[in-house]
Amino acid sequence: MKPSVILYRSIPADLHQRLDKHFTVHAFDDLPPDNTPAFETALQQAEGIIGSGGKIDEAFLQRAPKLRAASTITVGYDNFDLEALNAHQVLLMHTPSVLTETVADTIMALMLATARRVVEVAERVKAGEWQNNIGPEWYGVDVHHKTIGILGMGRIGLALAQRAHLGFNMPVLYNARRTHQQAEQNFNARRCDLDTLLAESDFLCITLPLTSETFHMIGHEQLAKMKKSSILINAGRGPVVDEQALIEALQNGTIHAAGLDVFEQEPLSVNSPLLQLPNVVAVPHIGSATHETRYGMAECAVDNLIAALTGQVTKNCVNPHLLINPY
Repeated sequence: MKPSVILYRSIPADLHQRLDKHFTVHAFDDLPPDNTPAFETALQQAEGIIGSGGKIDEAFLQRAPKLRAASTITVGYDNFDLEALNAHQVLLMHTPSVLTETVADTIMALMLATARRVVEVAERVKAGEWQNNIGPEWYGVDVHHKTIGILGMGRIGLALAQRAHLGFNMPVLYNARRTHQQAEQNFNARRCDLDTLLAESDFLCITLPLTSETFHMIGHEQLAKMKKSSILINAGRGPVVDEQALIEALQNGTIHAAGLDVFEQEPLSVNSPLLQLPNVVAVPHIGSATHETRYGMAECAVDNLIAALTGQVTKNCVNPHLLINPY
């Protein structure tokens, strides 16, 4: 008898068929609220779950007595209570490498769009404001040869350093828990403390996940240490930045501008002051949002779940200590 699994996000038909070959699949659009009969029945029997969004915590796990593996179609996993998963011996699988290049592209796009005011001036053209040769009120600032500061030097940080250094001749600074030899050898990156990163960066690019340590890591105090000409780019997790502090810094001219793909609350409220600021480029969490990458993420998550429930995990496990033979 095939193991029972819950799929709580739509995936391409061929990947759904791959799941069907290995499991009895119960598909839902998302994680339904408690006391949804069909879902509760499926959850009682589920040995695996696969999808994205929703909160997987102790209360959820209490409702899933047979659960052995959870596969998220994301790289981040802050919506999972890892301590509870460990207590219930549930493997957590994620997709850390599939979206690296695409997110790095997105960060570069935000840097360019924000520095050169692409969104703002494009809207002015559409509004019929381009009547003569443009003057300084339309000008942006250069990206090439400026200093990029990368907060978090993981896969995405490394891909970003490559683009910045080799493509735009940018000196690379980074702040991370440990030295990244590849970044230093290949892209002449220099590791520094956070205060130095803030003070010397023309572009502060955040690629950090959300943890108790990174929550509001960038607030009033940190923003005040940045150059008035600097631009903040956040494509990590929204709550890494104190959003109210950022709004005030942008309004007061503490920093020059911001390019944001992530926010404290998503979707971003239409009433957010960020949407009223001309020096903000705000996009709807599109870091991995290409057809190719989203397919790759779903494919990876399917493979991860199959590996987890067949005892063949060799990568992409957040808590590999639970494995009989940790890799």
